[in-house]
Amino acid sequence: MTQTFRTDDWQSYCMDYQNPHRPLEPLEREIAVVDEALAALRDAGIVPHTNYDRDRMLAHRRAVQELFEIPWTAISPRMQRLIYALNAIAQPDNMIAAGIFCGFTFISNAGAAVGPGACYAADQLVGVEIQPQEAERAERNVRRIDPSGVARIVADDAIAFVSAFAEPIHLLYLDANEGGQKGKGIYLDILEAGYDRMPRGALTLAHNSINGADELGAYFDFVRDPARFPASMNVMLDPEGLEVSVK
Repeated sequence: MTQTFRTDDWQSYCMDYQNPHRPLEPLEREIAVVDEALAALRDAGIVPHTNYDRDRMLAHRRAVQELFEIPWTAISPRMQRLIYALNAIAQPDNMIAAGIFCGFTFISNAGAAVGPGACYAADQLVGVEIQPQEAERAERNVRRIDPSGVARIVADDAIAFVSAFAEPIHLLYLDANEGGQKGKGIYLDILEAGYDRMPRGALTLAHNSINGADELGAYFDFVRDPARFPASMNVMLDPEGLEVSVK
């Protein structure tokens, strides 16, 4: 059975793609919605608790607003907060984000470990972007927040990079697009490339679980198979969606 969390306004809460920092609702409402989603994920056994530092999250958001060049994004404030919170809760030693464009989705994950939003120390936080010029922009953006190099961007094919990554993968974020017939279906290929190195408790986050659903049938079958992932939930905060799965 598919597990779903949905807000009553997920269809009408729409991101302004050209204005990534424009508030879409009162901050209190944003926090409450994400708290409800985290509670549902906890109750499903996907995350162990719902605690994260809201002040650090806002410090992270302010730094991104000040320092990042973001030509456009589909990542809404709710989704930014949810992704940050999941990383702050899971605290992955090694995180890979596939398909990160200008780096905004990547830093929404990595910002729980680097920069003013950091709440733990990570080993490797890697964003993979197949378009070299976007990878260069993402790297410039990330360096402004994390001079340490723990968070870094590589220009590579995500399947090849994940296949060659020798360390355990504690969190895998998927937002790539194959650009051809497969489209978002590339998620499954990337996940399969790293699945054997994902330890028990590792998280997989798949963006576009709603508006990309037509291309994600095989991916959903994989992550919703309890023999592979004990629990998976489609979190519907906005028209994009995020499938959150725990191994």
